[in-house]
Amino acid sequence: MYHRHRTGQARTFSMKKILGIGLIILLAVLLTRAAGMGRKNAIISPIPDDIAQPAHILGAFFTKKKSPDDLRIKIQEKVNNRWKNYSVYVKDYNAPFTTGINETVIFTAASVNKVPIIAALYYRAGKGEIDLDERVTVQAVDIQDFGTGSIRYDPPGSVYSLKTLAKLAIEQSDNTAAYVLGNYTVGLDKVQTLINEWGLTQTDMVNNKTSNRDISLLFEKIYKGEITNPASTQELLAFFKDTDFEDRLPALLPKTVSVYHKIGSEIAIMHDAGIITDGTLAYYIGVFTNDITDEEEAKKIIAEISKLVYEYLMR
Repeated sequence: MYHRHRTGQARTFSMKKILGIGLIILLAVLLTRAAGMGRKNAIISPIPDDIAQPAHILGAFFTKKKSPDDLRIKIQEKVNNRWKNYSVYVKDYNAPFTTGINETVIFTAASVNKVPIIAALYYRAGKGEIDLDERVTVQAVDIQDFGTGSIRYDPPGSVYSLKTLAKLAIEQSDNTAAYVLGNYTVGLDKVQTLINEWGLTQTDMVNNKTSNRDISLLFEKIYKGEITNPASTQELLAFFKDTDFEDRLPALLPKTVSVYHKIGSEIAIMHDAGIITDGTLAYYIGVFTNDITDEEEAKKIIAEISKLVYEYLMR
């Protein structure tokens, strides 16, 4: 009797235990589904079903999504109809992010056309076809007595190395230096052939025309070391940094940021294009204008656009 009594208690206890475990499992399932529904409703921009990224769900609440359309609208708002004809192009080198306004519209290049000339010079030097230490004599007939640069103030017959001419063409935007290199040392026809091979299909060296997108392709090749060897690439980039014209793209950026760029200016024309990097962030930005009526205002707007883009990509 005692044995049967204990057995009955064990069976009763086992049944209660099984039922209890079942209830716990059922409750756990219901709570899990409820929690999943809660999370689903809380996510503003749901992750696609075919991508599982549970570790980043919390971060999504604190990270603002970068949108090319959003940045484009912000740039247009910054311009605020103060320009009639302009182009802005941005390409992030560390992320699949690009945005543009009229990036394939052809503009008068102004002094931005010095970038293909110097790139072609360094390309040929890298191939051993040109010696950058070669010295040339600038004659009176070579002097381009307009615009910027110091060579036109030097006496005719002054001697310069090709490297010095390249440096002056970029840092001072010296027209005489670019004229000598483009017409005698490299040759505009050879420059044109090279840039065509590099994919610059909207750039005409003879007629001084280009597009924002074309210049972005060239700056990217320079920056990534695809024009010449590593040492010469660093030398070339140094010419584009700390130029005599830091009142546009670099003007409102932190001093810790490096800006490798080339300006272009003519009557009613104001450009600046190049690469901006802080060691981690790296991107191309080009701002081209035409038909402007206020040069100082145009410089200010370019600087404001540059600051806007930098802060947007830094988010």
